[in-house]
Amino acid sequence: MKHLILILLISCSFSTLVHSQDFTSLDKSPLDVAYLPDNFAHDRKDGDKAIVKVYYSRPAKSGREVFGKMAEYGKVWRLGANEAVEFKAYQDMTLGGKKIKAGAYSMFAIPGEGEWTIILNSDLDYWGAYSYNEKNDVVRFTVPTKSLPEVVEAFSIRFEDLGNNTAVMRIAWDQTMVEIPVKY
Repeated sequence: MKHLILILLISCSFSTLVHSQDFTSLDKSPLDVAYLPDNFAHDRKDGDKAIVKVYYSRPAKSGREVFGKMAEYGKVWRLGANEAVEFKAYQDMTLGGKKIKAGAYSMFAIPGEGEWTIILNSDLDYWGAYSYNEKNDVVRFTVPTKSLPEVVEAFSIRFEDLGNNTAVMRIAWDQTMVEIPVKY
């Protein structure tokens, strides 16, 4: 009988410990990272260095109207979901024809039907674009939009290294894509 009571007490204490360790479910807009070079995370060799690393969240279209509705035309958008995108340059470079110094920046866009304004801002670590302050913009430039024949279900950022210290950063969602030239 004493053994039974002891086993019950131990079982109860473990169930309390396990219950107190609840974890949140998966995020509907999971965090992802884009690298330049694109294969950096997977094929990195000892001594290799990233040129750019972009942290962003990937919301799904899920049948919704994206541009003009969720990402309103003419308004600052955080690019994706959750926290503002963080663009980390490991060396001085040119992005969209504008020179930027090595460092970390938040990245936003002002979507339009035919072009987007891309913004790098010195403020970091905040949710969405709610605290966006234009006074802290480092660079702004415009890029034309391209219509895609297929739907990109989850918001995506990807780099393509073109050689000769040039690359393109592609941002796509739904049937819209922009390409940002990078020179490093």
